[in-house]
Amino acid sequence: MVDVDKVLDKAGLTNPHVRDYVAYWAGITGADKVEVVSAEDDARLLEESLAAGEILPVAGGRFYSRSYFKDTARTEERTVVATSNEADKGVYNNWRPAEETVATLTERMRGASQGKTMYVIPYLMAPQGSPLEAYAAGVELTDCRPVVNQMIRMARVGVHYINELRDPASFVRAVHVTGDLASLGQGTDKDQRLFATIADQRTILHFGSSYGGNALLGKIAHGLRQACYDGRASGKFLAEQFLLLGIKDKQTGKTFHVVGGFPSASGKTNLSMTLSPDALGDRYEVTFYGDDIAWLWVDDEGKIRAFNPENGVFGVAKDTNEATNPGAVKAILPESGAIFTNVAYNEKTQDVWWEGKTKHHPDDLDGWLDWKGERIADRIADEQGDPWAHPNSRFTTTIANVPNAADDFDDPAGVVVNAIIFGGRTRDREPLIRAINDIAEGVYDGMTLGAEATFAAEGVEGQLRYDPMSMRPFLAYEEGDYARHWLNIIGAAKKAPIFAHVNWFQRDPEDGHFLWNGYRDNVRALLWLLRYQAGEVEGVESPVGVLPKAEELNLEGMRFGEGDLEKLLSIDVERWCQEMKFREEHLDQFNLPEEIWEAHRRVAKNLEEARD
Repeated sequence: MVDVDKVLDKAGLTNPHVRDYVAYWAGITGADKVEVVSAEDDARLLEESLAAGEILPVAGGRFYSRSYFKDTARTEERTVVATSNEADKGVYNNWRPAEETVATLTERMRGASQGKTMYVIPYLMAPQGSPLEAYAAGVELTDCRPVVNQMIRMARVGVHYINELRDPASFVRAVHVTGDLASLGQGTDKDQRLFATIADQRTILHFGSSYGGNALLGKIAHGLRQACYDGRASGKFLAEQFLLLGIKDKQTGKTFHVVGGFPSASGKTNLSMTLSPDALGDRYEVTFYGDDIAWLWVDDEGKIRAFNPENGVFGVAKDTNEATNPGAVKAILPESGAIFTNVAYNEKTQDVWWEGKTKHHPDDLDGWLDWKGERIADRIADEQGDPWAHPNSRFTTTIANVPNAADDFDDPAGVVVNAIIFGGRTRDREPLIRAINDIAEGVYDGMTLGAEATFAAEGVEGQLRYDPMSMRPFLAYEEGDYARHWLNIIGAAKKAPIFAHVNWFQRDPEDGHFLWNGYRDNVRALLWLLRYQAGEVEGVESPVGVLPKAEELNLEGMRFGEGDLEKLLSIDVERWCQEMKFREEHLDQFNLPEEIWEAHRRVAKNLEEARD
């Protein structure tokens, strides 16, 4: 039996509540050893993982991790939120009773770490000294050493963060047990995996994975699900799957900050890490704060502030290259210490590759292994078209490695938010950008956010798969209460940020070409929004918000096909009227505040009047 007190004494971990928690779960899981880790242990742990074959070396002091082939992504149907109050049950959050869920997971974890080391990871999902620090502290227990190295990149890791808490009991208790991955029945009716956030106990219990958000519990489980619940329970903040970026006007010295929610495959990561277009670079500088999570609150002066609680980037590798995301490419260069997961790996050259990294995969197949570890040169003919890297392959790196990371990305005071934007991938109906001046209509727009679904899945051409605020997989309580909390937080600001909806994905209905260049040119739409907010341009009123006039956009260096710009800056009223019917069906699932329904009716009325 491991002497937990002796280990914790040696590590200098003095918080009595943490000590009791570690001792309890060491007994449950049956781990042979307990080890407390900090960021300073990273190099040693990497060497130990290399020696054990848990990771492989990548040229330039980087590393490669290959997960079990059935363990490659977040598994929504196995991910639940549990509380003791059934009123928290929503449409999307897979709610379960807390007592039953804790009992189930405790039994599955019992003895499951025998023969392993339990690593104790004290972490902070916020800059130290933040006004939200009480909600940011956590301790993850894991029996998987590569998870420790990933967490060191994604969070602030060290014993002092836990010892110095104002309230020593105010930390998230997060337990990750890998389990025997080959015998968990993944995808069957006997699937043993279960990933639970027991929100009203501030406890996270994940069993049956070693991958990504299933195992890095400070990220999605704490940074979004638990924080989403804590924000409402405290009445103090919002925790959202948002990007956070800054745009500095070098001429005036002012920096504007934008947060935004985008459903999957709608350009969130590329926008978060974008740079200013070359034609505008002499005047505007775009800075990176975060690509995935933002916490928002009202400060003592009545301003909405935000920070990214993470300390790193867990980015999708597929299609990441110099053209799509040059910042990400620079953040994972040699000597960055980046960790690649489930990409292709060359065991001879220690190089990595993924679809979209270059136009074509390497011609010389010698030494190349696919994401499953199978030799690509040995593939039979009908397997030659199979991807080398998993579509959800990833890279993990620290924010400090991002070349345009903001100087104040780690400021505990956060930054003042000037704009809140939403954007989904839609080929029509949504213009390039539309500004929304009313708070309730802004929240309504977020609650009806969506991207085009596949035809096979939905059966209606162009119908959206709704993803409220881009939080569909991460909501911790009922959606109507969530909308009400949004109204309360943003409504408490003396000067609320402006809302807007953006869409880079409009296509020509005849030949399918994109009407807008996308990528770095997306900054131009945000610059118009900030000028509109400042009263420097007036735009054009539409039934769904204020659209730019063509002459108000800075389009220097851009070219458009005939009629493309006009389409980008207009709406299809008929398609919008069709959309409103789908929106009503979507919203009718929730117990929404009346302000949201009033906003829906106003927009619907505006569209009907425009159609007439």
